[in-house]
Amino acid sequence: MGLLGTLTETLKASTESPTRGDGVEESAGAYWCHDCDERLLDLDVDGEAPPSCPDCGAEMTFERSPGSTGCAC
Repeated sequence: MGLLGTLTETLKASTESPTRGDGVEESAGAYWCHDCDERLLDLDVDGEAPPSCPDCGAEMTFERSPGSTGCAC
């Protein structure tokens, strides 16, 4: 495989959605405190109410990425 083929395969692999396996929950997004830049993954939050920021105590907002990769970064 030449350099062009290697680059093509690398770029193709980096844009594919990852397979996380059976039984593994996928994140729908994250809770953010924009004042502190604190982020909590939705899978790490207990309960349904928005959590409070661990740094300042303010209510965090839920956001998700509109991208097609499934990443909630």
